[in-house]
Amino acid sequence: MFTAHPERDQIQLANVLAAVGNPLRLQILRALGDGGEHTCGSIVQGVPKSNLTHHYRVLRDAGLIWQRPSGRETFQSLRREDLDARYPGLLDTLLDAARRDVTD
Repeated sequence: MFTAHPERDQIQLANVLAAVGNPLRLQILRALGDGGEHTCGSIVQGVPKSNLTHHYRVLRDAGLIWQRPSGRETFQSLRREDLDARYPGLLDTLLDAARRDVTD
């Protein structure tokens, strides 16, 4: 169903930054910042499922999220441990900036 998630050492900074360069993907990342698992449809409302599928794939392929199928649902969560090990402080910086953009 899914292509393999990249291994920790395969996560590349350029791919991470390209993935979060899209406002919708940044919104998804911000929602996942609570540390929990979320179903596809519970994160963003009003976006066609086919569009969301594309954005989740970009985030997964960049190494930002885990996707876990469970029955008819797919759960997303941040790859905090891997990102913190690969690029210490990067994820917190991105999440803080994303939160500031919403409140500004």
